[in-house]
Amino acid sequence: MNAKRANRLAREQSPYLLQHAHNPVDWYPWGPEAFARARDEDKLVFLSIGYATCHWCHVMERESFENEATARLLNESFISVKVDREERPDIDNIYMSVVQAFTGGHGGWPMSLFLTPDQRPVFAATYLPPENRYGRAGFPTLLRELGKLWKQERERLLEQAQSVTQWLNAQGLPENPGTLEPGALKRFGETMRALYDSELGGFGRAPKFPRSHAVSLLLRLPGQDHLAMAEHTAQAMWQGGLHDHLGGGFHRYSTDREWLLPHFEKMLYDQALLLDFYRELFQLTGKPLYADACRDIMDYVLRDLRDEAGGFYSAEDADSEGEEGKFYVWTWQELVDALGEDDGAFFARTYGCREGGNFRDEATHQQSGANILHLPWHAGLPAPDAQARLAPLRRKLLALRSKRVRPLLDDKVLTDWNGLMIGAAARAGAALGEPGWIEAAQKAADFASTTLMRDGRLLHRCRKGQAGIPGFLEDYAFLAQGLLELYQADFEPARLELALRLCREMVRLFRDEKEKVFHTQGKDDPERLIAPSRSFYDGAIPSGNAAACLALVRVGRLTQDESLVSLARQTLEAFAGEINSRPESHPYALMAAQLLMEPMQEIVIAGPRHDEGTQALLATVQRRFLPRAVLALHDGEDIERVIPALKAQGPVGGKPAAYLCEHFACKAPVTDAASLAALL
Repeated sequence: MNAKRANRLAREQSPYLLQHAHNPVDWYPWGPEAFARARDEDKLVFLSIGYATCHWCHVMERESFENEATARLLNESFISVKVDREERPDIDNIYMSVVQAFTGGHGGWPMSLFLTPDQRPVFAATYLPPENRYGRAGFPTLLRELGKLWKQERERLLEQAQSVTQWLNAQGLPENPGTLEPGALKRFGETMRALYDSELGGFGRAPKFPRSHAVSLLLRLPGQDHLAMAEHTAQAMWQGGLHDHLGGGFHRYSTDREWLLPHFEKMLYDQALLLDFYRELFQLTGKPLYADACRDIMDYVLRDLRDEAGGFYSAEDADSEGEEGKFYVWTWQELVDALGEDDGAFFARTYGCREGGNFRDEATHQQSGANILHLPWHAGLPAPDAQARLAPLRRKLLALRSKRVRPLLDDKVLTDWNGLMIGAAARAGAALGEPGWIEAAQKAADFASTTLMRDGRLLHRCRKGQAGIPGFLEDYAFLAQGLLELYQADFEPARLELALRLCREMVRLFRDEKEKVFHTQGKDDPERLIAPSRSFYDGAIPSGNAAACLALVRVGRLTQDESLVSLARQTLEAFAGEINSRPESHPYALMAAQLLMEPMQEIVIAGPRHDEGTQALLATVQRRFLPRAVLALHDGEDIERVIPALKAQGPVGGKPAAYLCEHFACKAPVTDAASLAALL
């Protein structure tokens, strides 16, 4: 095949698949056509799974998929299939389990698997080099060996495939159902304390991930040491190279212990989860640094990750011009040339730059000559006068940087990640008094409830106005939560009404009544994979089952639908053995479990929406850290349709009133903000 000729991927919407549309490999998207051809031609399927902003996916493409000789091997002996993991998390979840099984627990992208024509795996790996290295077979060698085995030792491969498939079908099944133990929260704190890097912040050594939802759980545990660990980590991430000091937002993770050298991808879900984390720290401590972090994240998201129609884009790549991080780094001379000798040297020293560069090139192990902007930990934060001098210099450098070749923007809009961002923006907007953030969340919610919904059924992805792919468990769970949080910011009853409907649909479409757990793929999806996908361990994003439970508990409690709360309890109890034995792997589930084990607060503010007294009562709640609370505004009949019990809770003596109920008992209503603050 001519390298310039488009293959089948050119007809797809995924930016990742489109990146491979002119490879000489005869790619297929996932679907029946590819597997039918594999059966007809009696060939193994080569399955490659990655995503548009994946650095090592780009490397493998350059080394192997653009190589004519390697493409010829693939085209002659295999049927090649490309999958965007972000478009098809169900496929990704299943085959990631296989990769981890084949590689001793290691996983990552790109994933490289070889399947029988009926989708059963016979071999799995991650990145494969273009030639034999360090005792590992190169990709062409592996292709020749597997092609030979398929012809000569097929029965052995089929036996292995059958064994792996049987094992796959048991993955994610609850192993030790039981009761939720309060001790799991204590053990979570102890494990995080053991992992804590007391010198440099964060948890574990290297690489270091933000782990936002895990660190957020620390804020929900008693003890000043938990808050201290969270604050140290928040400040280290803010000062380090993980943070984009010019453009705002955070990169995906730090490759080193010091938080200096990031993996330069920027993901929407990280911005949302970190926005939640910094907002909670601000509510807890009132420290301006955390409000600054929230504004920094939102400035980036609204400027660079927002679709004109209202949705939020998925990610920005790590690479530009074929080099990771090139868009973000500066030589000393570039800074001096841009800012002048005095300001350039001042800026460079403040941001930890060196004339020879401040990090080593991974390939050559030599100083790179480039600098990653960061605020060295030992120097602390710049003084106010220095900050005043630095602000215009940052703006000038950002303007110059914007003229560089930008990393690829993954401009697909994903429902689940948008749900995370809707909730985070709404909560932060209410807490920090930023109505523009709430407005952005409203527009994204409107986009999700129209463009990303067809005949009442959520869809997973939209790009350039084209929506498709039946929504998955995470789409329903995260969007339901996002709509709940948006309701608690704008108090439009339709938001809560839709959140409630999504929760009920989520139960209908994804819950297995026998197992008491949720599957990733809906029961109405006509495509059946070789095994169910069940997600319960938290990764970079909270797991689908945990997110479903948290949505059911919080929406159920606010709308007083205890049947939803009961379903969440059943699922958490089904996984109780795993939660109790490995609490550090289940922070999001523990957040939901904590709401069941400890009394929740149901707060109702009754009064006209625009009344000053009503607004003062609402602000008293919204600006506090109240992780066990849900909030409703009773200002008319519309909300009574969603929460009928509100009819009994109205203004008192003609004044707006606040009702605080806890553990199915309500305190006497109060009518002023100071009294409500005392109750809270």
